[in-house]
Amino acid sequence: MTRRIAPLPIGLALALAAAAPAFAQTRHNSSAPIDFASDRIELQDRANRVLLTGNVKITQAEMTLTAARMTVAYTGQITNGSPQVSRLDASGGVTVSRPDQTARSQYAVYDLNRRVITMVGGVTLRQGANNVSGGRLSIDLDTGRATIDGSGVRGGTIPGEPGVQNSGGRVTGRFSVPKREGQ
Repeated sequence: MTRRIAPLPIGLALALAAAAPAFAQTRHNSSAPIDFASDRIELQDRANRVLLTGNVKITQAEMTLTAARMTVAYTGQITNGSPQVSRLDASGGVTVSRPDQTARSQYAVYDLNRRVITMVGGVTLRQGANNVSGGRLSIDLDTGRATIDGSGVRGGTIPGEPGVQNSGGRVTGRFSVPKREGQ
């Protein structure tokens, strides 16, 4: 089951009436440079990737992505002395923060070509006092549309084995209601 998330505050009354979550990420400048910091960096030049580990922090415009570990894939092209990043794969306590919203999960993929962030594994999206939880969150950074559903990733039974996609979960949440005059 997929629930579409409409922008606040205009969509709040409609979303409450339709029982659908009412948040969305605002438009993001996905062309802005990406700054990073981590405890350790490993350049894997032949594979066109960089492995960042330990307190990883990525900043792009007003968005910050933090995780325990991140793989940065890049093309062979160099622009202004820097490689062109195409994808970020984050794991371990992933947080995506914007000035008015925070999303948390176990894993995330930021596809810079599509300008989409997909977060899976115990996803929580918060905006002010409103929050929604589910298994998978997809954020389209061009449109600001966020979609959360109940599917998610179940870990492998062998340590280091990748998880598998499962479905059948539910989306849950709570909306705050504005105070009315005289209350």
